[in-house]
Amino acid sequence: MNKKEIADIRKRFKLDTDLLKIAEIYNVYIQKESSEIFHEESRSFSLLDREQQELFLANFKKVLGGKLDQKLFEVKFQPQEEGQTDHTQHLLYEGLEADDKAEWLENMQQLALKMVQDKQYEKDMVVTFIRGTYFKTTKREADETEIDMRDEVFTTPFILCSMNTTELPKSSLVFDFVEKEFKSNLVTDPVIKLTSPIGGFLFPSFTDNAADIHHVLYAASKANKPDFQFIENVLNGDEIVTAEEDKAVFEEIVKAVIGDEVNSKTLANVYDEINAMLVVDEEYDDEDEEAPVLDAKEMERVLKASGVKDLSTEKVERAFQQVVEDRNYEMKASHIVPSYASKSIKISTKVADIKISPQDLRYVKEVNYNGKRCLLIEVEEDTIIEGFKLIAEEELE
Repeated sequence: MNKKEIADIRKRFKLDTDLLKIAEIYNVYIQKESSEIFHEESRSFSLLDREQQELFLANFKKVLGGKLDQKLFEVKFQPQEEGQTDHTQHLLYEGLEADDKAEWLENMQQLALKMVQDKQYEKDMVVTFIRGTYFKTTKREADETEIDMRDEVFTTPFILCSMNTTELPKSSLVFDFVEKEFKSNLVTDPVIKLTSPIGGFLFPSFTDNAADIHHVLYAASKANKPDFQFIENVLNGDEIVTAEEDKAVFEEIVKAVIGDEVNSKTLANVYDEINAMLVVDEEYDDEDEEAPVLDAKEMERVLKASGVKDLSTEKVERAFQQVVEDRNYEMKASHIVPSYASKSIKISTKVADIKISPQDLRYVKEVNYNGKRCLLIEVEEDTIIEGFKLIAEEELE
């Protein structure tokens, strides 16, 4: 799935829409440090009162919030063994296709049991499963009306899971208007934290408006903090790489090729070359095209274009082999420079940490001034510090 496909289904989780219909909802309550289901409840989503529907819909949107490869990860299922019936891909697919509601519930219950048997949670938790249908309209032509556009839609059944912790509300002091007295308000019912899910997943994944039953979209609790144990043992998924890990691999490969020391101009050129790959990708905006990646060949091109000397194919491939033990390893360009518009890089010194846009790195230099190493930042306008304009010091010699 790409970010546009995720954004499209995410925005459909709202009341009174005909582009996403939720049939059933199944809630499972799991007590902390338990390996069993404490309580379960299944209902038609349409039978929930409107306020409950709004709370759940907001929760489902939260599950699908965040950036790809940081908080959301497309996970490929591990191969199933012959006759294996507890594989998560099998359970999800059979649950999705089941005409009998009891069969769908049985499959989701098995998934919930896999969660509690995999590990014991520190807090009581509610796991919610929904089954529904997602409708995506075709691209509208210039002469089409809204009605024409909906004549042809892509229809995809789906299952979404949301995992949420619970907490006991704090006691408070209230005023009773009937008795006209102050009372302590002791509430013992746990509150389900629907506003901050700790995980979840969407099945199937979507590729070019078609269901991809070989992948599941996994949602982590925090950016770059996926639960690898959950992915492997509960989802039965292959290993994933976060954007943060990919960027660290990139940095190590560059160091292996050119060394630990680099001037700001070369580094700025590297970021410019990678950003150019992303700009071209956004301009064409072709959903059939895969996101630009950096393999050994593309890394060699980027480094040569950035002015790195004494470069060879063998040297770059050797660096890949040294860092990741795989000459065919690929890094997503978006992991290295996510966005010039919003991304900044940090310059670390003993005195201070400075954040600067990658394209402005060329204006930063390290110089020697009066026998001391200094950081020089070229500016074209007045420098303002806490509202004060900085006056110019003596010129560098």
